[in-house]
Amino acid sequence: MRLAVIPARGGSKRIPRKNIRDFGGKPMIAWSIEAAHQSGRFDRVIVSTDDPELAEVARTYGAEVPFFRPASLAGDQVGTRPVLHHALGYFAQAGETIDYVLFIYATAPFVTGRRLAASLDDWLAASGRPERAMAVTSFAYPPQRGFVLDRAGRIVPPRPEMIASRSQDLPAMYHDAGQFYFTRPDREGVIHDLPFIHPETWPVVLPHYLVQDIDDEDDWIRAEAMFQYIRRHEA
Repeated sequence: MRLAVIPARGGSKRIPRKNIRDFGGKPMIAWSIEAAHQSGRFDRVIVSTDDPELAEVARTYGAEVPFFRPASLAGDQVGTRPVLHHALGYFAQAGETIDYVLFIYATAPFVTGRRLAASLDDWLAASGRPERAMAVTSFAYPPQRGFVLDRAGRIVPPRPEMIASRSQDLPAMYHDAGQFYFTRPDREGVIHDLPFIHPETWPVVLPHYLVQDIDDEDDWIRAEAMFQYIRRHEA
């Protein structure tokens, strides 16, 4: 079985009900569900949630909700790995064999089915058969030239020797795009406990304009404006 898992808990402190709030004319989570389906690469698209209302929205847009996430996995301090382990364990107990799994966030409206399909195909064809892949993007500004503010509000560069360096002379650095990941579980439905940020992870490099954290209202406004711009110009 080829599985897509979308984690989507009901609680959200900074943006209430973020996963089902309207974004571009649909509940936010609908875009991730539709992208997984439109890729044509997954037999089942499921949502892992603790929230009945969110589950109903997910079903409306074509996802399955075969179980509800326990309260122990619904807190805001719970990482994504335990949630994925829980979902895979459910199918392992049912005797399902999973060829590969997509883990895509509910707040990833810039991901399209076409991009998912191309990224998955590249990963599966990669030499060395890497066990996992993740969407990444480069920093828009060289982080080597960044600085922090101390308690008195003064500028403190952690790497003073880099401040005078030209941007073009510094190596590009990348970060997790916070959108989607691929991995292969073993026969018991268990994934390796190595972090995704690891030399053996296949990078799916995305352009800056397709990457936007959506953690507060400022992020939301910026993301929706870019989303509408992209939709107009791709139409």
